[in-house]
Amino acid sequence: MSTHSDTAEAVGSLKEYVTGFVLAVVLTAIPFWLVMGREIHSSRITAAVLLGFAAVQIVVHMVYFLHMNGKSEGGWTLLALLFTVMLVVIALSGSLWVMYHLDTNMMPPGMHGHDMHDMRTMP
Repeated sequence: MSTHSDTAEAVGSLKEYVTGFVLAVVLTAIPFWLVMGREIHSSRITAAVLLGFAAVQIVVHMVYFLHMNGKSEGGWTLLALLFTVMLVVIALSGSLWVMYHLDTNMMPPGMHGHDMHDMRTMP
């Protein structure tokens, strides 16, 4: 029979939730600041940095909110992690594929230059 303290330990403490929340806010605020302040001048480097922050934030959510740790629960923790990674790869690659093809097929001819993608310069 499990006691109340066993259940509370398995669910997580307020300190863990607050730590996870603070980390999630910081990992959201820094990329927002980088993009809105145009701190990085290369869009490719900005995208890579944002993807890095997103990956770290996924790990923070998995550890602090989903309580995934090194203890295996019959293999379900590893399966959930693999499923999450697979979904993230599909979502990211699909999004990049769609955005590339929209850019290629929807832009007017002659507007595919590197400096022409700024929407403020379009009529």
